[in-house]
Order: sequence, then C-alpha cells, then structure tokens
Amino acid sequence: MLELAILGFLHERPLHGYELRKRVAALTGHVRPIADGTLYPAIKRMETAGRLTRETQQGAAAAPRHVLHLTPTGEQELLRRLREPDHLDISDENRWFTLLAFLRHLEEPQAQAAVLRRRLAFLEQPSSFFYEDGRPIRAEDVDDPFRQGLLTIARATSEAELHWLHATLTRLEGAPS
Repeated sequence: MLELAILGFLHERPLHGYELRKRVAALTGHVRPIADGTLYPAIKRMETAGRLTRETQQGAAAAPRHVLHLTPTGEQELLRRLREPDHLDISDENRWFTLLAFLRHLEEPQAQAAVLRRRLAFLEQPSSFFYEDGRPIRAEDVDDPFRQGLLTIARATSEAELHWLHATLTRLEGAPS
C-alpha cells in the first residue's frame, strides 16, 4: 500500500519527502499514520530498485531538500500494480482505496474496468463479520446494538460502493478504446 501510494503521488509530480509524507498520510493516515521510520526506508528501497531518483535542491531558508522523481522503471511498476493488483489490494478496504486513488493513471478504460470487475466480484460474495453455523449473521438478527451498528454501517457502505461500481463500469465499458 505504501509503495503504491509513493509511486502514484510521484507519478503526478516530483515531491520532496516531507510533502510526500503529508500526501500519503492524508490518503491513509486516518487508518495507518506514516512514520518517518516507515516512509524513508521504503523510499530508499525504491531508489535502490531504480523506481525513483533524488535530486538535491536548495532549501528556501535552510538545508537543501531532496526532491523525489519517478523513473521510467517506477512508472512501469505503478502501471503493473494498477493493472494487476494482488488479492489484498482488492479485498482490503484501505489498500483498495489507495489503488482507487491512482487507478486513473491506467489510461485504458477496459483495464480500469477489469480492476473494478474484480472488486465487484469480491463484494458480491456473501460475507459478514460474524457467522453462526457457517452462515453470515445479518444486522437484523443481532441484539447487541454495537454489532448491529457495525453490520448496518458495513451494509450501507457496500451498497453505496456497489451502486458506484455498476455506474462506473457502465460508463467505462461503453467508452471507446
């Protein structure tokens, strides 16, 4: 998730580490805050892999800043991850939101639609947070108001996403190639 966010934001424009950290935190921070001890080792790994480069620029008032740029290898990796997301990128809501934030960088509507179809297939599988005798428990079947709330909110979120997916797929699959 972190590397995808880094690749996606740097695809949009070069950024220095602090600005990149702020953008990643805004996208994922409410769920998973990004510490320097997490971000900078990821940047270093991606630099070593040839996916990004650093350019030193004079700071406005103090020390020089390192501006990060996506390389052609990094762009290829971003597009590969968008075109071929792994199962967790489809099933984990936070990873899905990160993928969705950058899916527009796949320029082919059919490629975008293929990713959305995978999410749709995942959401259309019966599921619940709780099961009894192997069957999903519905909000209406729960006396606990907190579990009932969890199930009610999850259902409303899924219904909204399903509605959006169907509408977006209709638009994308009708688009010329």
